[in-house]
Amino acid sequence: MSQIDRRSFIKAIAAASSAAVLTVPQTARAAAKARVVVVGGGYGGATVAKYIRMMDPGIEVTLIEKNLVYTSCPLSNEVISGHRDIKTLEAGYDGLKKHGVNVVHDEVTGIDTNRKTVATKGGRSHAYDALVLSPGISFDYGGVEGYSREVAERLPHAYKAGPQTLLLKKQLEAMPDGGKFIIAVPPGPFRCPPGPYERAAQVASYLKDHGKKKAKVLILDANDSFSKKGLFEQAWKALYGYGPDGMIEWVPGASDGKVVRVDPARMTCYTGFGEHKGDVVNLIPPHHAGKVAKDLGLATFKDKWCEVEAESMQAKGRKDIYVIGDACVGGELATNNAFPKSAHMAMTQAKVAAGAIVARANGLALPVPYYVNTCYSVVAPDYGFSVVHVYKVENGTWVYVKEASGISPVTMPDKSPVPAIYRKLEAEYADGWLRNVMADAFA
Repeated sequence: MSQIDRRSFIKAIAAASSAAVLTVPQTARAAAKARVVVVGGGYGGATVAKYIRMMDPGIEVTLIEKNLVYTSCPLSNEVISGHRDIKTLEAGYDGLKKHGVNVVHDEVTGIDTNRKTVATKGGRSHAYDALVLSPGISFDYGGVEGYSREVAERLPHAYKAGPQTLLLKKQLEAMPDGGKFIIAVPPGPFRCPPGPYERAAQVASYLKDHGKKKAKVLILDANDSFSKKGLFEQAWKALYGYGPDGMIEWVPGASDGKVVRVDPARMTCYTGFGEHKGDVVNLIPPHHAGKVAKDLGLATFKDKWCEVEAESMQAKGRKDIYVIGDACVGGELATNNAFPKSAHMAMTQAKVAAGAIVARANGLALPVPYYVNTCYSVVAPDYGFSVVHVYKVENGTWVYVKEASGISPVTMPDKSPVPAIYRKLEAEYADGWLRNVMADAFA
C-alpha cells in the first residue's frame, strides 16, 4: 500500500469495484426476468435504473418520476451568482428510455409491500420484485418557527434546484449595496454539506463583480464546523474579506448561530439570544428522508433517515426494498455524519444496489462494493477545490479508507502557497465532473 500514491489506489479500487459489479451480467443473460420499480429520478434513481438495464437487459425496470426534467443541485450556486445558465444543469429522460427503462412521469400515492405494488396518482399500479427508493430529501418546515412552504417563496431555501434557485438569484440581483444577505444553515446531516459555504462565496462573487462592495454575507450556522472549512476560510479571506470586517462572516452554533425563528414580514432571523435583519434571507430548513420513504416507515434513524445494509443498500430489515441517495444513512457513519449526502455518493450507492439486485435476480453472490464520493466546490470562476472519500465494507459496515481519500491542500508540502493554477484547474475539473456525472446518470 505504501508503494503506491493515492491517485493510483483510487483508480485501482474503482476498477476492481466496477469489475465486481459489471461482470455479473456476463453469466446471467439467460436468467428469468425480474421486475424492478425505481421511485425518484435524480442522480441516484436514474443511475440505478440505467445500470440494471445495462447489466441485465432481461430485467424489466420502471422509473417513476413526477418531473419531466431533472435540475442538478451540484453547481447550482453558480446560477445564483450568474456564472452558469440553469439550462446546463437540466437533463431529461430520453437517454434512460433508450436503455429500455420504462419511464413513468407520475406521483407515487402508496406502496403495498405485501402485494409488492406501487400506486400512482394517475391510477396505475406497478408490480415489483425489487423496489428502489431514491426520494431525496423533504424539508422540515416546522424545524424553524415562522417558516413554512409558503414563507419559502419569500425566504427561499434554494436547496432543491429549479424555481427556488432562480428566485434567490433574482433577490440577490435586487439587493442594494450595503445590504445584508443571510444564509441560515440547519443542523447536520443535510444535503451537500459544503453547499451553504460555497453559496456564500458565489454570492460574494456576484456582489464584488457588480460593485456592491459594502454588502455583507452573514452565515448563521447551527453547526460548529463544516466541510472543507480551512479551504473555504482561506478562499473567503483571499477573495472577499472574511470576518466581522470582511464581506463574509460566519457565526457558528456555539456563538449563537442557530436560527430558531424567523419573521418574514421583518426579514429577521432570531437565534437564542440575538436577531439579524437581512435584505435577503436564504433559510435552509432541516432535512429528513423523502416523504415516500418516511411514509413506508423506513426512516428509523432518529425518525429522519433510512438505515441500509452496507453490502447492498437494502433497507435494514426490509427484504427487496433498497434506499439510495440523500435519504439514507449507514452504520456508525450515521452517528458521526460521515457518510456524505452528495450526487456522487448517490450514484455510487445506485451502482452497488444495481449490482446486488442483478446478482440476486440471477442467484449469484453479491459483488464486493466500494463507495466513492467526490465533491467539488467552486468559490470563484477560477478558484475551486475538492474532496474525495472512499469506503470499503467490512463486517457489515462502512470503513473509511484513509489512504485512498484526500482533500485539496491549503498549502503545499513545504508550506508555500498553492499556485493559482491549481485552484483554476480544479474549477475547470468541477465543470468536467458535472458533465461526466450527468452523462453517466441520464445519457
